[in-house]
Amino acid sequence: MEAYRVGVLGAGAIGSYVGARLSRAPGVEVTFVGRARLQGEIAEAGGIRAISLEGHETHLAAPRYETDPAALLGCDVVLVCVKSRHTSEASAQLHAVFEGAPSPLVVSLQNGVRNAEFLREGCPGAQVLAGVVGFNVVGQGAGVFRHTTQGAIQIVRAPESERLLRALLAAGLEAEAHADMLSRQWTKLVVNLNNAISALTDASIRDMILEASYRSLVRRVVAEGIAVLRSASVPTSSFQGIPLKLFPVLLALPTPVVRLVTRAQLRLDPEARSSMWQDLDQRRETEVEYLNGEIVRIADEYGLPAPLNRRLVELIHEAEGAGRGSPGLSAEALTSALGLA
Repeated sequence: MEAYRVGVLGAGAIGSYVGARLSRAPGVEVTFVGRARLQGEIAEAGGIRAISLEGHETHLAAPRYETDPAALLGCDVVLVCVKSRHTSEASAQLHAVFEGAPSPLVVSLQNGVRNAEFLREGCPGAQVLAGVVGFNVVGQGAGVFRHTTQGAIQIVRAPESERLLRALLAAGLEAEAHADMLSRQWTKLVVNLNNAISALTDASIRDMILEASYRSLVRRVVAEGIAVLRSASVPTSSFQGIPLKLFPVLLALPTPVVRLVTRAQLRLDPEARSSMWQDLDQRRETEVEYLNGEIVRIADEYGLPAPLNRRLVELIHEAEGAGRGSPGLSAEALTSALGLA
């Protein structure tokens, strides 16, 4: 069988995990492109270790991990996994690599809702499809990337994406194809509004769901986001089989009930933390403008209030500027900072 050549541009936590898992699918060859720091870490550790939510390990002992995007030349598909703030740079890199050469399918596996649009603008003529990664991956150092929350990779249903979908499924990854991706992107964005709370408090995802003080904050921020999107007629879909409009209702339930619902609907690693927390922890600029900031953008466009998400954007930028990682606010301190005390 002719090899299916997959490139990963932005091989950080998500890109390294998905790429390593894909490399085990029959006929798939993966090229990783990422930072020199991770290239060195992976070389020193003897490869990439991708650990599934069930604890199964995929060890890719000698990955082709490069820092130059030119290594992607000849790929059939490129999975763009860079942070949203680097999308314009990534599109320029892809355009430079593939100008005058056969263009691959480009699939955005990024947070936010407009990255596929930005990639199309920077890569004229390329077939660009949107995607959603419904799970969280934590980089644990020494080339180890751990899958920590339940969810599927979702891509646009199209003839061009069929081979990628088959490869993802053959690799044992949960993957789905859907005709409508925009509503799913907005739904994932609303779910990710809690990332800023995790980043500011140093709370795990499990804590934010099972501890009432954190859960109250998440409920209010998510409810505000849902209200803004509903008023602006922005489409959303269900998440893990639960209609998005029910999330604030579920989050308002007593903790024992929430624990039961969570156990039935959502598997979580106890150490799972948001990608925004990981960015703050490593003193990197976050994606807050592409998550909570998108709610603020829609609110401003339609003249709607979004004080909680607006304040979260401000607090995250303050934490970025301080350069000390998560400020570790208590739930009570963050409640006060959001004007809810």
